[in-house]
Amino acid sequence: MTVFSLRRAFLGLACASAALLAACGSSTTESALVPTRIIAFGDAFSVVKSGASYTVNDSASGVITTWLGQFANSYGITATPVASGGYVYAQANARISNTTDAAGSTTTQTVTQQIDAFLASGVTLGDSDIVTINAGISDLVVEMNAVTAGTETSATMIANATQYGKDLGAQVRRLVAAGGKHVVVVGPYNMGVSPWAASLNQSGLLQSATGKFNDAMLVSIVDLGSSVLYIDAAYYFNLVSGTDHANYGVATVTGLACNSVDTGAGIGTGTGQVNSSLCTPSTLNPAIVANSAGVTYDQYLFADRLYFTPIAQRLFGIYAYGRVHLRW
Repeated sequence: MTVFSLRRAFLGLACASAALLAACGSSTTESALVPTRIIAFGDAFSVVKSGASYTVNDSASGVITTWLGQFANSYGITATPVASGGYVYAQANARISNTTDAAGSTTTQTVTQQIDAFLASGVTLGDSDIVTINAGISDLVVEMNAVTAGTETSATMIANATQYGKDLGAQVRRLVAAGGKHVVVVGPYNMGVSPWAASLNQSGLLQSATGKFNDAMLVSIVDLGSSVLYIDAAYYFNLVSGTDHANYGVATVTGLACNSVDTGAGIGTGTGQVNSSLCTPSTLNPAIVANSAGVTYDQYLFADRLYFTPIAQRLFGIYAYGRVHLRW
């Protein structure tokens, strides 16, 4: 079954319920959901740690740099890390269930462990909570590294990506079983459009792996339409990175906005590579600093080889908010 068919089937099942007409084209139903908390699980894409998110960390007043921050702000609330008293459990390089993360560390909480920690905290999911869960980028980084190293075949990577999609679906089901009524699921974007894929000449393989992941995940949660909404990051970032990228305010989809080189394992793509969690307006690409072409960091799509600049983050946050607002 194709990606398009799967997504159509998923939406079709949701539309079978009259209670979900707002999600299926009705423009007469006002959103009833007024969330009081954002509870988030995931990898670097959902990290909202002040000054260390995976983007350009601009501390200027009023600057929103992450999609989750933009999503929460659209509701007039804040997405806050657990360490600061909030409910964002996401950790950089986190995998779904494998305890060795994308950068080789064994101390990073997996997405499964993040959910374990939340459920063990005694906090119950309420009717006004929005739960977000994203995963897959780190798992696909590990798989791609294995193929590049010659320790795994492309076919094995595709098979593993399929299983990872099922694994993410299982975690979504846990959240629904725990009382989640508004669970927002974000699979990996099409990593075939990333600068990392281009540098490896593996755009096709990463695109295929991303598709298999998302297909398997969608099949595994297709019966949860009343409580779960899938936000299609692959579809959205395909648009933003495509030939019409200028319509989104993006001038370049290939270069990196940051020059914050990490001598360690960083984001899992190798040592000595740009790590956007270290990036600030003081560590930008020299071409931006020189400003010879009049292009700012927010006109780049990618901050490092995997993760996005604030403009792309904000755009996706607004897109996600629009989808959720129409649905609930």
